[in-house]
Amino acid sequence: MKATAGIGIVVAIMGIMVGMIMEGGNPAGLINIPSLLIVLGGTLGVTIASQPIEATKAIPKLMIFAMKGTDLDHHGAIGQMVKVAEKARREGLLALEEDIKQIDDPFAKKGLQLVVDGTDSELVRSMLEAEIDGMAKRHGANANIFQMGGGFAPTIGILGTVLSLVHVLENLSDPASLGHSIAGAFLATLYGVGSANVIYFPIANRLKSFSAEEVHYREMILEAVLAIQAGENPRMLGERLETFLAPGDRRGEEGLKEAA
Repeated sequence: MKATAGIGIVVAIMGIMVGMIMEGGNPAGLINIPSLLIVLGGTLGVTIASQPIEATKAIPKLMIFAMKGTDLDHHGAIGQMVKVAEKARREGLLALEEDIKQIDDPFAKKGLQLVVDGTDSELVRSMLEAEIDGMAKRHGANANIFQMGGGFAPTIGILGTVLSLVHVLENLSDPASLGHSIAGAFLATLYGVGSANVIYFPIANRLKSFSAEEVHYREMILEAVLAIQAGENPRMLGERLETFLAPGDRRGEEGLKEAA
């Protein structure tokens, strides 16, 4: 299940709210629009200032992606690579031209096309590893946006609290309102710390997790492409590719045939 980020954030917020209610608190008392504007607006502003504008434009899409997740079909890819390896052993690498057109994964398609074109195996490895490294760097930059937001938010929250306390100290002539004003002042800190640890950091960690999973997937495809080029036995190739999966996810030879 890939939508665990959204589920986890909702569970965290519900847990905090239920705990507060059990202690006799009122969730409505946590609503303070000025403090919210200071924290969210300030955090967004300094994050935008710290990144190229192209990166910040992707924030909404990245949040949706972190909530929805991705689904990499390892079994399908292994079955497909084994099938390609069988044809390459029977008919030669040049016979894979039509099969390449039916492959949806651009990374696998590029690797197999390099093999069919007769590219040296070391150059194939170098080019595909460069693709993987480039992808990992792009994903790391995306996760870093939320990592920075999580670092800025608590500090902006403290800044909002200080600003509110300055306003409180300017109105000491009304002692009856001091308690409410001071409580409202600390909401900015709550917003900052809460948004960092419940939203920004979890999304950043989730994006890093997806990136690591895709890197692992592409490394598996890379090994498959090089094995096909070397003419490796398809059955042995399937068994070797399954080592990229957790032991509980491995299906064996029959499972590979079914996936293919």
